[in-house]
Amino acid sequence: MAHRKQRKQPTNHAKNKSTKHNRPKGRSRPPGHATRRALRREVPSTVAILTDRYDFAAMRGYRSFTFDDHEHYLRQMEGLLRSLASQGTHISVGLFDPEEYTDYCIDTAQNPDTPASRTRYTAEVAAGGPAVPYSGQPLEHLITQLEYEADRQATWEYATDVLAGTGSCSDCGRDIARASFDRASHALMKVIEAAGPGGHHLVCSVPVDDTALLAALHARCDDQGNVHLAEAEAMVCCTVLAAGMATDNAGGVVLRTTTPDGAEEVRGWSLRDGWLHPLTEAEVFNAYCTDAESGEPVPPEPGVTYRPGTPLTPPPTE
Repeated sequence: MAHRKQRKQPTNHAKNKSTKHNRPKGRSRPPGHATRRALRREVPSTVAILTDRYDFAAMRGYRSFTFDDHEHYLRQMEGLLRSLASQGTHISVGLFDPEEYTDYCIDTAQNPDTPASRTRYTAEVAAGGPAVPYSGQPLEHLITQLEYEADRQATWEYATDVLAGTGSCSDCGRDIARASFDRASHALMKVIEAAGPGGHHLVCSVPVDDTALLAALHARCDDQGNVHLAEAEAMVCCTVLAAGMATDNAGGVVLRTTTPDGAEEVRGWSLRDGWLHPLTEAEVFNAYCTDAESGEPVPPEPGVTYRPGTPLTPPPTE
């Protein structure tokens, strides 16, 4: 009787070998990982930073806030920003305000001593405030940008409130805020156009209700007379100047110009009676070479020419 040859069962080694050869090549992670990673790069991130050591000290009152050294905290935040940036994520950096955070938690009935509450505050409140994009700049530079943006927004909000309270003209019924803003826009554009081609740095200063409102504007005028400027900076400058015009406050505008041949020139105007009036060369020199706080003289910068302001024609009065 013939004996049927039994089929040899595969050993564990043979099973492992068979499995190894049948596994798709090049796949070391679950399906969909690459697409999820690609989608993650399209999800923006918002990070709120405690830039001020006093604000940092206020947050140390929460047990869930585990940092105890501000410098160490900032280094860790910088590491987080670099890690997010390395993944191709767009990062917006805002300010974490402890007082605003406390009010937010009270209004929303949240426990302030939890990471989840801080996350929600960052997403819902800090993300809507002053913010700057992170593009790999050093943390010190980023904080300077952020604080400048916060000051600019606070100045704009204060000046806007001042304008909102001016009402309407008793004689003609025209909205004073709108008329003043249009007048300020006209004045600032004429200042830059009168300086001619080159790069311009304009500073507008107006004291309102014992508060010094200060706004800066960078602009460039080409050879054809076209003015190129940042709309956000122009908005704040116009609002500050308009607040001074609407309230009949004194103020001033200083324009520093770098001409196409590299020369540096400074001009100035004073705000009186709702319009900008040119300063003389001597007045510009004295204003630019005097310390605003102490009143002591400051040595003039080498290579800088002080020029009188250009007379500006106001817009037609309705």
